[in-house]
Order: sequence, then C-alpha cells, then structure tokens
Amino acid sequence: MDERLLAAEFAPEVCYLNTASHGLLPARTVAAVAQAATRMAAGHIDQAAYYAEADAARGAFARLVGTTPDRVAAGSAVSTHVGLIAASLPAGARVLAPENEFSSVVNPFTVREDVQLRTVPLEALADAVDDTTTLVALSAVQSVDGRIADLPAVREAARAAGARVMLDVTQAAGWLPLSADDYDYVVCGAYKWLLCPRGTSFLVVSRQAQEAGALRPLHAGWVAGASPWDDCYGPVARLAPHARAYEQPVPFLSYVGAARSLALIEELGGPEAIGAHDRALAARFRAGVAELDGGYAPVPGDSAVVAVPGLGHAAERLAAEGVSLSVREGNLRAGFHLYNTGDDVDRLLGLLKG
Repeated sequence: MDERLLAAEFAPEVCYLNTASHGLLPARTVAAVAQAATRMAAGHIDQAAYYAEADAARGAFARLVGTTPDRVAAGSAVSTHVGLIAASLPAGARVLAPENEFSSVVNPFTVREDVQLRTVPLEALADAVDDTTTLVALSAVQSVDGRIADLPAVREAARAAGARVMLDVTQAAGWLPLSADDYDYVVCGAYKWLLCPRGTSFLVVSRQAQEAGALRPLHAGWVAGASPWDDCYGPVARLAPHARAYEQPVPFLSYVGAARSLALIEELGGPEAIGAHDRALAARFRAGVAELDGGYAPVPGDSAVVAVPGLGHAAERLAAEGVSLSVREGNLRAGFHLYNTGDDVDRLLGLLKG
C-alpha cells in the first residue's frame, strides 16, 4: 500500500472497521462531488460530461472485475438489477440460492408466483444444482459472516446442468480477484469495498446471455438507445447493441464520485494488492480472537470480512470507544480494508480483552 497516497485520501475520526456496511469516501471523491454540486447550483450543468464520467466508471469497474465495458450496465441499486433478471426468467423457472443470502439477491425472485426459489446451505450449493435448475443466485462473499463461496464448484455444476449463474460481488469487488466473464450475470453495489458514493451499481451481462435474449430490457429508457442523444423522443428506434441496453439513467453526482474512487482502487494495485493487505489484517484479527477469554471462535476462512458468532453484544461498547463495526445475526462483523492498519486490529483486540 502507498502510505502517502492513503494518508492524502483518508483521515477517519474513528477506528473504521465497517466497510462491509459502507466504504469510506476518498478525499478526491468528496472534492469532485462537492465541486460538481456547487457548479450545478450555479447553473453550470453539463449532462454530456456527467455521462462521460459514468463511462469512465464503467471502464474502471470492467477492468477491476475482469471484463470489458460492453458487458457492463450502470445503475443505482443491486435490487434493481436482480429484479430485471427475475422479471426476465421464464414461467416455471427454478432458482437455487444459499440459505441466509442477502435479501436483495433473492427477494426479487420471490415476488413472482410462477418462479420457485429453493435455498440450501452454502457449502451444499454446488451439489444441489440439478437439471431442473434454471439459475443459481449467490454472493461471492456472504454478507452475514464473510464466507467465500466455492465459485469454481458452483460454476462447473451450473454449466453441467445447463443453468445460468448470477453472482453478487458487492462484498467482494475491490479486494477479491474475480473474472466476471466466468458468469452469466454479475451485480455489484459499489459503495462498499469500491469506495463509491451510494447510488452506484453495476450489472455485467455475458455475451451469450445478451445474444440469446435471456435478459429483457424492461426498463429501457432513452439512455438505453444505440444513439441516445439523437433518438430520445417516441419509441427508441434501436437499443444499444451491448449491455447499455439494460441501463438506467445514472445519478450524476454518484458517478462523478465513482470515477475518482475506482481510479484510486486501480492506482493502489487493484484487488490483488488490496486483497493481500485486507486479508492479512483479517487473519491477524482471527488469530487474536482465538486467544480471547470466553471461547469465541471466528468464522474460519481467508476473507476480509470476519464474523465472530455470539460477540455482537460488544458492538455498543466498542462504538463508545470510537470503533465502528457492525452486528449481523448476532455476529460481531469487522471488515478490513486499505485504510486500516495493524494498529486498528490491535486496538480492537485490546478493547475486546478489556
């Protein structure tokens, strides 16, 4: 990690270990959003420039997750992307997902009475795929406890069964190396590990799914057109011949910020370098928790998200001491990211020992 660059971009007033809920905004992002908002208030509004910022963010996201910009649609929320996928499924489709999966990943499928959602334990997911499965929907990293899915096994099982895979990388993109080209659909809320303003999300659609018409552009507005500025009245004559056909009009300020945040992630070495840093801190915390009194055992693994079952009651006391983390299903959940250091881990462990 470039310590000088990190010092210039981040100056948290608390010990911030809650990236699994929301990432910190870099200084460059805050400055760009503030400047754009000020100019908007003064009447200097350049919509073409704002869409160019969205394109820059799209390109950076594509590079970070191992795909190309033509496969990426920009949006504002994961649930909207998942809802589009759910609405495009044929009647009678069967969706398979892990138990206790994040609601935005599974709930859009439940509102269709003609689609069946089945859940199984995460570790049994690949074995549960069969020839009746239409779609496997899962998060790369589980929000509740930080477990990393066995993605190669799930992907192989789905391919053998002729099923598609929808992968949510909201808790993974930015620190876990990924290849979005390995999946039919990838969705991502970028306000966590990618440090973007909330209101920034991405949908990646495979070329095969695009060519097969598997995803219907149900909310296609003027921005989804092949030539939006030339064809924005009446029915759109021709939709974009790539993933922008599934796009929504983006919130300008969020994407002005996102372009800067994603550029910073790339400058810091991307998921490989950032992931090594994050995982080392998480491993240090897991080892320290194992030495605490009380018999607490963190969820095992090599994730940047560490959950400690039964320790959620400590969160309020930690917050009073200036340590920000979260509680999920009784788990004390800590997320370690590029702006954290070994001193943060030691402070957290010291307070827990006290």
